[in-house]
Amino acid sequence: MSFKTSLCGSASLIALAGAIALGLSAGPARAADPIKIGVIAEAQAIAGASIPQAAQLAADEINAKGGVDGRKIEIVTYDNHSSSADSVRAFQRAVNEDKVNAVITSYISEVVLALEPWAARLKTVMVTPGAASNEITKAVHKDYDKNKYTFHGYLTSASLALSVCDAAKDLLVDGKHMKTAVIMSEDAAWTKPLDVGYQECLPKIGLKVLDHIRFSPDTTDFTPIFNKIEASKPDVIITGISHVGVQPTVQWKNQQVPIPMFGISSQATNETFGKDTNNASEGVLYQGVSGPGLAITPKSLPFADAFKKKFGNYPSYAGYTSYDEVYYLADAIKRAGSTDSDKMVAALEKTDWEGTIGRVQFYGKDNQFTHGLKYGKGLITGAMLQWQDGKQVPVWPKEVAKGELKFPSFIKLTSK
Repeated sequence: MSFKTSLCGSASLIALAGAIALGLSAGPARAADPIKIGVIAEAQAIAGASIPQAAQLAADEINAKGGVDGRKIEIVTYDNHSSSADSVRAFQRAVNEDKVNAVITSYISEVVLALEPWAARLKTVMVTPGAASNEITKAVHKDYDKNKYTFHGYLTSASLALSVCDAAKDLLVDGKHMKTAVIMSEDAAWTKPLDVGYQECLPKIGLKVLDHIRFSPDTTDFTPIFNKIEASKPDVIITGISHVGVQPTVQWKNQQVPIPMFGISSQATNETFGKDTNNASEGVLYQGVSGPGLAITPKSLPFADAFKKKFGNYPSYAGYTSYDEVYYLADAIKRAGSTDSDKMVAALEKTDWEGTIGRVQFYGKDNQFTHGLKYGKGLITGAMLQWQDGKQVPVWPKEVAKGELKFPSFIKLTSK
């Protein structure tokens, strides 16, 4: 679906004046043409539904303030049905038929990795709001001239592991004196480097890894997995789950697994997760780039509240990033004075934008994560939230925390 916006009269004159001021060669009609951003996402998925919604909200806000030098932003959306093949077809249509100027796409790493060669072939700027695999940015680093059109608008798996470990050090090791962990991750492209990161950083913060379990995203019965974990008697389960979330969480509660879950759980970032799990989410700890009640920057709460007012629920993590991406794509186009892909790439590489998730800057050519978001204090660190009494409560970092750790009665904290 898409909407068309035509400008006339004084708006056209303003757009033309802006184009002349920027030194563009466009005539009056072209100067008023909208800037088209394609959004290819998992519109029916718990974590993906927020992507097109947040992008539209950002476009509406920008357009209400006059657009980009008089040009409105038009969001053209495509539901990829969580399919790489459907995503490729949508990308080709977006560029060749709908003539989009840039594409925001997917929270699934396999999808983004399938689209990266197409961004190169069609020389179209592509930003992901939720995929995490290190391979996305490594491809840019290995063949910059070919893959420079891809930007990683979410933390890489390596950075996510660091964020989880930084939070675990403060909350679990220092706060609860925990000493042991089991890693439980779905078998997917993004979790391979995530688990490598976990295995490296967890021992460094004082959590001995007792076991490492990878399971198929098609798993429906987690009983054997939880039984195996309980046999190891860890203090905590460190998770890497995104394509699944509801099923293991419901079974975790139903089976009264006495070990807390802490880590990445993408579905838990959406406010609907409590209802989706019939409140089995109570006590689940998850990493997020922002969240309800979490003032990462002055822009975080106004966006979350505006999103809830418009769509009825707070966004998933990919909603925050998608919203930011529309803004800094618009900013890059304004600074570039053009929608030419190469000029947009050069402008995006100089991005220094305060968004809802922190200060957005991208790693350069010399970094192995070229075009990945910079991680660290003063930039983006992520946060840890916990489901408490049906709400998502920020518990880390302490400067923005709104509550202390709180677990359901079946959780037994073994370490003192």
